[in-house]
Amino acid sequence: MSKKDYYDILGVARNASKDDLKKAYRKLAMKYHPDRNTDDPSAADKFKEASEAYEILSDDSKRSTYDQFGHEGVNASGFGGGSSQGFNDIFGDIFGDIFGGGDPFGRRQRSNKGSDLQYSITIGLEDAVRGVTEKIAIPALETCGTCSGSGASEGSQPVTCDACGGAGQVRMQQGFFSVAQTCGKCQGSGQIISNPCRDCRGQGRVEKRKTLSVKIPAGVDTGDRIRLSGEGEAGIKGGPSGDLFVQIKVLPHDVFERDGKHLYCEAPISFVDATLGGEIQIPTLDGKVKIKIPEGTQTGKLFRLRGKGITPIRGGSTGDLLCRAVIETPQNLNKQQKEILREFDHSVSSDSKQSPLKEEWFSKVKSFFEN
Repeated sequence: MSKKDYYDILGVARNASKDDLKKAYRKLAMKYHPDRNTDDPSAADKFKEASEAYEILSDDSKRSTYDQFGHEGVNASGFGGGSSQGFNDIFGDIFGDIFGGGDPFGRRQRSNKGSDLQYSITIGLEDAVRGVTEKIAIPALETCGTCSGSGASEGSQPVTCDACGGAGQVRMQQGFFSVAQTCGKCQGSGQIISNPCRDCRGQGRVEKRKTLSVKIPAGVDTGDRIRLSGEGEAGIKGGPSGDLFVQIKVLPHDVFERDGKHLYCEAPISFVDATLGGEIQIPTLDGKVKIKIPEGTQTGKLFRLRGKGITPIRGGSTGDLLCRAVIETPQNLNKQQKEILREFDHSVSSDSKQSPLKEEWFSKVKSFFEN
């Protein structure tokens, strides 16, 4: 037991009220709790010291004895033989703040729900846009049909564990601290199976492979998840099943590139069509369409086809298809074709209006060097 003055430990006056004691202890407990100071061994001693001081001063009888006789008085009265109601209250409040609520001794209700499962599925862009139904086969733990999930053989039943009374945990008393631990006899299940089922060996679940039909809605994209409620692993001892989450991955497409609800593609355009104008066919997810190429089209020009993109899965307007023009330079020309191009170049080189981008660029370069 600490020989320091209890009032000094809590940092309160000797005439402090119970509320003052409670506030002081609450502050110290939050500061020095071992779970919050794993790198500071001295914190545990300070926490015990503050708890000891509050245990004495929060009890009117013990406080009176301590005020008259000091530590010898509380030693003679048998400190540690019990806990006051006030101490239990503040102890619960402190642990509720530290651990986010719940039982002050760390007890948690056992959940018998089965584990959730995750399955990844890969689909093409067309299926992602239009929607598709896919069949998947997954291994999962299902409720044992022989024992109906009880884990006990036919004609027998699990019995309540006599060590923990079915709680799955036992409490160990260490001074005025009560620590909850998993029951070693039933391993936390709260039940003892003396005659286990031969098929599941007392687990209540068996591993099986099941086939499911997964309906993938139109508009999904990579990273989207589809939840199939109750299609995860079976619960323990007849508990509810977990869920199955299907993770979507959309494969890259040979023609289109997706950006949210919009689609992009590139279309090669001949030098002549880009110069004189023309008409080309481009693909969409609904078939081919024709677009007009205006005279003087440059590489990079975007042609927008409204409503030819993707309808978002969460609603909203359908996206567009944007086609980027790429002017293709002729290759492997013969002698006659080269001569024709040289004559053509000579005929337009003197007219700046026919090459405005070129003239503008040279003008900027000239200005850069002059400055």
